Amino acid sequence: MLRRSSLLVPALAVLPLAATAQSRRPLRANDVYRIRDVRDPQRSPDGKWVTYTVSTADSTRDRNDSDVWMSSWDGTQHVRLTSTPEGESNARWSPDGKYISFVSGRQGAEGGQIWLLDRMGGEAQKLTTFKGGVDEYSWSPDGKRIAVIVEDDPDTATAKSDTGKSKTPKPIVIDRYSFKRDIVGYLGGKRERIYLFDVATKKAELLSSGPAFDESDVAWSPDGKRVAFVSKRGDVDVDRDHNTDIWVADAKGGAAPRKVTTWPGEDGAPTWSPDSKSIAYLQGGEAKYYAYSMDRLAVVDVDDCPKNGCVARVLTASLDRAVEQPQWGSDGYIYFPVTDDRTVWIGRVKPAGGTVEKVSTGTRVVGALGQPGGDGAMSVLVSDDTTPTEVFALENGALRRISHQNDAWVAELQLVPVEDFESRSRDGTIVHGLLAKPVGYKGGKVPFLLRIHGGPNGQDEHGFFFERQLFAANGYAVLAVNYRGSAGRGEAYQTAIYGDWGNKEVVDLLGAVDEATKRGVADPNKLGIGGWSYGGILTDYTIATDTRFKGAISGAGSAMQIAMYGVDQYTVQYETELGAPWKNIQPWLKVSYPFLHADRIRTPTLFLVGEKDFNVPSVGSEQMYQALRSLGVPTQLIIYPGQFHGITVPSYKVDRLNRYLAWYDRYVKGNGAMAANAGASGTR
Repeated sequence: MLRRSSLLVPALAVLPLAATAQSRRPLRANDVYRIRDVRDPQRSPDGKWVTYTVSTADSTRDRNDSDVWMSSWDGTQHVRLTSTPEGESNARWSPDGKYISFVSGRQGAEGGQIWLLDRMGGEAQKLTTFKGGVDEYSWSPDGKRIAVIVEDDPDTATAKSDTGKSKTPKPIVIDRYSFKRDIVGYLGGKRERIYLFDVATKKAELLSSGPAFDESDVAWSPDGKRVAFVSKRGDVDVDRDHNTDIWVADAKGGAAPRKVTTWPGEDGAPTWSPDSKSIAYLQGGEAKYYAYSMDRLAVVDVDDCPKNGCVARVLTASLDRAVEQPQWGSDGYIYFPVTDDRTVWIGRVKPAGGTVEKVSTGTRVVGALGQPGGDGAMSVLVSDDTTPTEVFALENGALRRISHQNDAWVAELQLVPVEDFESRSRDGTIVHGLLAKPVGYKGGKVPFLLRIHGGPNGQDEHGFFFERQLFAANGYAVLAVNYRGSAGRGEAYQTAIYGDWGNKEVVDLLGAVDEATKRGVADPNKLGIGGWSYGGILTDYTIATDTRFKGAISGAGSAMQIAMYGVDQYTVQYETELGAPWKNIQPWLKVSYPFLHADRIRTPTLFLVGEKDFNVPSVGSEQMYQALRSLGVPTQLIIYPGQFHGITVPSYKVDRLNRYLAWYDRYVKGNGAMAANAGASGTR
């Protein structure tokens, strides 16, 4: 490992020389290896430094590597703290500011363990040895203990036999109602539990007594006497609903937790008040809408609960926008990111209630809010249409940049601005979206792509999106539509598609394409469509409804929804919205429209999916590929080995982008036959 002093970089040294517009180049798929993914900023207790992680793609090992960096709060110094092939994440300051802890699997550590690094120098030391690794952790205020979340029953499916010699996996025994989860795999009896780890003795004790239930989002009270966490507990089958609550326990082994929330939906992300008497948290929407939940900020007075019935005060009910990640400041305000129409900004409100105040402004995405310091300032991540995510300081409502991880790369590129876009659907609904025009656009009709976000209750927003810029660099206008069901427009808009998938969304998507064609931007003879996850699902719905698209790409989608029952991880949602298929088959047939009407599809379609995707399993793509192949519609199926719902292997990311371009070039632009190894090209 290099001495950290040799990695001290003055701020001005990372700023590239200004590149002229003429010398800049278009974005390429291979730039996946250049972008630096900045995450998880954490300000030091003394307010002088901020740590964060930087993830990069290693082309030699074909994997992603995450390292811990530290920058001075004034942005003049930047230090790379770790540089190992195993990678590090979840960097946190010890309460006295002397140490930085992180999670890593370095030196053969089983799973990810907590390591401790003296910020003044030296090598990191392994602190924990939990079997199966650490999933989450939080320092106690006095720095003597760490609340650690680990699986109390490691996956026996990959364990060796009793002799310890055989590598044959044991059979997977399943008796849970919800038994699959993407990345995790099949769910047996394992539960995530909170342990209190003593830093000095390295001994750990289980926090809660009684039966095992999943526990998450652990938070110490500032006085160190209690711990809050999120859990589904009770006598009922907790897998059959999504009612999570906030629980509080004394910070000692074998404590008896007590529930402090009563909302029948989801509660999460607890943060304590400075006096350790109250908890601010996120309260979900009505229980049946959990899949479309628009979280609100609520506060419960822990010491008055249950005497007052644990009645919570909802502080953002009139905001009608989703909030996330609340942080309780020492200045008497609670801070939180707000998902608004195509933007994310930081808001604040008094715990007694009142008007939500905007702390940040602008056409950008501001998130990953750090704990506000005594000076009221906090670390945040900021991105906009042409700037990848970087660490900023938010001080007195003003944003000041701290990190410059992507400056040199961005200075090489021709990037395009992204415009707000508005259309009216045939039923009169006003729909918002984003439009990026090709590099060097001089007006007139051009090849046009409708790219659809997933979720469905995500949104396309004014943050840096590699894929959008790549299409613009290759001569396409790109339209992103926040169809009904998307976030950012209020609860009624977000829940409008409940139990009615592929209907209003398709109306909104087609209405937006009509508007782009009317404006003279979209060439009606060169239209393409595509998306991933719910974006892939909506691609299937749309091409089964309208034949105007010349080329389509459906990533990790599904079309025969009845065939997904028990195959993916959404059984509870299916039964809540559609009912059991053996009781009422009609809603299931309705939402299976694309497969049951595949004979109406005329659009050449590329299907892609991860081999181990349990979110939207490969069967969805396989069925649609087989249907179009049987019908004689040009199609191709790409399966990425070992990948889950998100494609993470760098070479696969590049392959996927190049296949996107090759498919659209052939069928949307009409540029002739596509090479059989289109995805392998590394030059586009």
